[in-house]
Amino acid sequence: MKWLNEIICGECSEVLSKVDDDYVDMTLSSPPYDGLRNYKGYVFDINKIISQLYRITKKGGVVVWVVGDEVKNGSETGTSFRQALAFLDKGFLLHDTMIYEKNTSSFPARRSGNRYTQIFEYMFVFSKDKPKTANLICDKENRWVGYVNCGKNTNRNQKGELVEVNDIKPVPKFSPRNNIWRYVVGAGYGQKDKSAYKHPATFPEQLALDNIMSWSNEHDVVLDPMNGSGTTCVAAKKLNRNYIGVDISEEYCDLARSRLG
Repeated sequence: MKWLNEIICGECSEVLSKVDDDYVDMTLSSPPYDGLRNYKGYVFDINKIISQLYRITKKGGVVVWVVGDEVKNGSETGTSFRQALAFLDKGFLLHDTMIYEKNTSSFPARRSGNRYTQIFEYMFVFSKDKPKTANLICDKENRWVGYVNCGKNTNRNQKGELVEVNDIKPVPKFSPRNNIWRYVVGAGYGQKDKSAYKHPATFPEQLALDNIMSWSNEHDVVLDPMNGSGTTCVAAKKLNRNYIGVDISEEYCDLARSRLG
């Protein structure tokens, strides 16, 4: 693939149309949505993008789609759900609905308001068939380390009868984390590289690292079709994955190349 480990400037659905079928192991992206992200006036055809993503994703590959909603005319737009349904319509499975929780908000609720403070975005995990890779991060510490159930351990057989079993293991020290991931955001926290903030909307580098570790292996191909400041590609490079970044803005492509360099 001629674009492997490169940042390509262009409209993403057109660029993706030139990528081979069944080529990408994982996609991680946060598309500009509603009026929350001013993307220099560019418009994206989400349906075309999703169609291309399905074509180029390997069987068992995963797309992590980070998206939220704006409040317009007294109602949340539902953009996140509309996009999720579009992925399902194109053939993807909704493997998990995860939450990216922020420690703070740029628009905290007022006591005189009528909405609670919004501090999360969705991380929809879509898969093309059953995910082929799942390296679950086990950093949730268990209270009852080493313990097993009191009394006799039982399970039901095919006839519905309770029988004793001996294969229940003691509680491990750590278990897989929950599907709500919390990150500290803001300048100097979400990104170690301050130049990333030249882009108006970045997600935390650790969010990219955690997702890439979870849903891909070393040397896999990781794509961000709306690459922005390049956080996905930076994280992929750190984790010894191949990357492809696409963005319509030459300014942001140059920023990403600088960060990778």
